[in-house]
Amino acid sequence: MRILLRNLGVLLVGLAGSAGQAQTLTDPLQTEAMLPLRSSHALAARVGELPCADQLPAAPLSALDAVDLALCNHPQTREQWASARAQAAQVGVARAGWLPSVDGRAGITRNFTEIQNEMQGVTQRNASLSLSWLLLDGGQRAAGIDNATRLLDAALATRDATVQTLFLSALQTYHGAQAARAAVQAAVEAERSAQESLAAAELRYRVGAGTPAERLQAQTAASQARLNRQRAEGEARSALGSLANALGLPAQTPLQLAEMSPVSGDASFRNDLDTLIAAAIERRPDLKAAEAQVLAAEASVTVARAQGRPTLSLAAGPNWQRVDGVTNRSGAIGLTLNVPLFSGFDTTYRVRAAEAQQEARAAQRDRIRNQVALDVWKAYHSLNTATEALQTTRDLVASAEQSERVALGRYKAGVGSVLDLLSAQTALAQARVQRIQAELDWNIYRAALAQSMGALDYTLLQAAGE
Repeated sequence: MRILLRNLGVLLVGLAGSAGQAQTLTDPLQTEAMLPLRSSHALAARVGELPCADQLPAAPLSALDAVDLALCNHPQTREQWASARAQAAQVGVARAGWLPSVDGRAGITRNFTEIQNEMQGVTQRNASLSLSWLLLDGGQRAAGIDNATRLLDAALATRDATVQTLFLSALQTYHGAQAARAAVQAAVEAERSAQESLAAAELRYRVGAGTPAERLQAQTAASQARLNRQRAEGEARSALGSLANALGLPAQTPLQLAEMSPVSGDASFRNDLDTLIAAAIERRPDLKAAEAQVLAAEASVTVARAQGRPTLSLAAGPNWQRVDGVTNRSGAIGLTLNVPLFSGFDTTYRVRAAEAQQEARAAQRDRIRNQVALDVWKAYHSLNTATEALQTTRDLVASAEQSERVALGRYKAGVGSVLDLLSAQTALAQARVQRIQAELDWNIYRAALAQSMGALDYTLLQAAGE
């Protein structure tokens, strides 16, 4: 009884506190208040709280702008938010079980009777109100509220997990477009170098210091460089189309990308791997959702067991009846104790099914916990490799540029061969491509590590100045 009165008091206070507000009519039990727009993730705050971006910004597109557009326009974000609201409404359904129900009935009846071949009619009017209130239920309603609340926690955590997945996908697409643009610049530089080599080969050929074979080799290299530049431009256009699609825009939408900040290769992420995995287990939203599902399954077991326990209900209400001008008024109040004696083992198998479901949810949670550890392990080592590759490719590009300058100078001076020059230029072009790939990998793996730890949000981009 104390549980009943406490829950009823909470509900009545909520109703009184919201009296006069329009929301009272659509959400009298205040379930929307259980949907925190500002959750533990700054990312979820922007998705649920700030107005969604529905058009491109006036300035060149940054990574932050790209993520905003992708999340606001992607159907999955709206789907997950709607699912969370639906589950919050289910909490309201569970809470409503603590309140009494009132039914009203009214009717009019015309009765006819044949007396000595003459039909005589009597009009009967009646009305009644009935109040029914479940007082004791063996804990079924309390467990039902616990189940619905845990499922709401799972829905909100699933929303956070989905948003982080979309966040990572948007970043990958954006950085892919940036890498494609950088590849075009590298291809243009390679073509310029090839044209310079061709000019040097033609000059040597005209003055008689070069052979036709050297000029043909230089022409071939220049044509190949031009072909590589054309292919890079095509891939860049395709990458921009993919980015526009990821932002929820038509593929032909013209996009202007902001200049990327230099990749520093910050190694501050290097920490004790066990510490990182422990932090990920605490923060990962999909693991939180799985844990909430386990708790909801435990509540379902309690609900199933309570269905076989006695219940006590209160019923009361007045009745009014009028027949041929004679009015009768009456009323009734009473308690009903219902004791289930035998239900064909229905309760037994409901409990068995609920317990099996609980075991399945627990196994699912354990599987996700192991996957979290694997995700952090792989992302950590991938980012560690990408960080080392950044410095290696930086040295590689520097040495390749020096080698190309020396080879070109020697060739112009007549002491070097065209093969040495073309080989140096090819090595430089490859080094630049590897540098671009290393920067792309570092950006992606940095975001992947944050996502694997459940910490992927806008602060990652703001800290990097993207």
